[in-house]
Amino acid sequence: MLASSSNWIMRNAPSLEPFGVFALFGAVTLFPVILLIRLLEPALVLPAFSILLFAEAAIAAIVAGLVRAQTNSANITWWDFAGAFTFMGCAAAIFGEPDQAALFFEEEAIARANSQP
Repeated sequence: MLASSSNWIMRNAPSLEPFGVFALFGAVTLFPVILLIRLLEPALVLPAFSILLFAEAAIAAIVAGLVRAQTNSANITWWDFAGAFTFMGCAAAIFGEPDQAALFFEEEAIARANSQP
């Protein structure tokens, strides 16, 4: 009786897969974010962060398509992560100041044009 009870618990235990995927994307996001904060000017952090989040959303969507994850599942799927990263990327792009990023890239282009012989 005890063996069947423990077997029942293992069959009905919640899956740790969503937590593992969340931890994976958290770790993949954390290192580049630290680099972005330390290496870029403060006005460029949010636009760069939005690009990073859109790239992670694309990776999650590709994995979801390859794994053939169900879109109407009750559990968290790769599609949920792709949507969350897209939403956060849009928020970072909205809160960032795109005019500052455009000015930075214009200054870089002018500096390159002046440095060429």
